[in-house]
Amino acid sequence: MPVSITPPGPDEYAEFHKGYVAAVAHEPDGLAALERQHPSLEALRRLSASQSSYRYAEGKWTVREMVGHLADAERVMAYRLLRVARGDKTPLPGFDENAFVSAARAEQRGLTDLVDELVSVRQATLTLVRSLDHSALAERSVVNNWPLSARGLVFIIAGHFAHHVKILRDRYGIEL
Repeated sequence: MPVSITPPGPDEYAEFHKGYVAAVAHEPDGLAALERQHPSLEALRRLSASQSSYRYAEGKWTVREMVGHLADAERVMAYRLLRVARGDKTPLPGFDENAFVSAARAEQRGLTDLVDELVSVRQATLTLVRSLDHSALAERSVVNNWPLSARGLVFIIAGHFAHHVKILRDRYGIEL
């Protein structure tokens, strides 16, 4: 049975993750926060072709690129979560999100395909998170030169998605 995942303390995540954690700070349970985001994930399917190819400024990602980024970033963060929760103390590197977006070629893929991938990645994340007990959630390691806990990573994953939903609303005019 899944445990309740309480919000992390400020020593459980990096300074640059503060905004992600704050985006879901109102959530008393990290697992529930991830589960509650499912309707927003599915709402991405409703976007039109013109909405999915829109970028709000030169050099900014299109919506399809953002959806691809969400899948890639969650996959990377879930891998980090797995490593930390399993007690692996090997320091993990950062990743260049812009290089990932460029290499992913999301503009050559359909929105439905990208959303299917994101939903699959989220399902895998949920399966992993549901398997963790309090001991695993308390594990810590170093990621991108910052100490992180497994519990912190659960909230970072949820907060990263919430952050991008807010960007879609505020900068792209898309309400999920």
